[in-house]
Amino acid sequence: QVQLVESGGGLVQPGGSLRLSCAASGRTFSYDAMGWFSQPPGKESEFVAAISWNGGNRIYADSVKGRFTISRDNAKNTMYPEMNSLKPEEPAVYYCAAERRTYYTRNVLLKDRRDQYDYWGQGTQVTVSS
Repeated sequence: QVQLVESGGGLVQPGGSLRLSCAASGRTFSYDAMGWFSQPPGKESEFVAAISWNGGNRIYADSVKGRFTISRDNAKNTMYPEMNSLKPEEPAVYYCAAERRTYYTRNVLLKDRRDQYDYWGQGTQVTVSS
């Protein structure tokens, strides 16, 4: 059974930083693209970032460029979204996702729509408050 398990959420002050983890199991994710989405309270899910199979390509939403980074360690089947300079309006549940890829499709352009991803984690809550 494929599973993505997020961890690392919690309470952080405005301007603070938080590093999340997304551990994958149940299949080989080595060629899969990984995505990161947020869902603020009462709002639709929003794209945050995505990373290619080897970390060589990354895309970010305009609102987080320069503040958030995404990385991965395929040996550990884990992705690491990192958030810096968090804003008071950024509390949300953060989700990781995986898009199935093969050796032959591993370099296809990264996706930023929720419906383009195949596997999802349960989400981890991030609260920004002083």
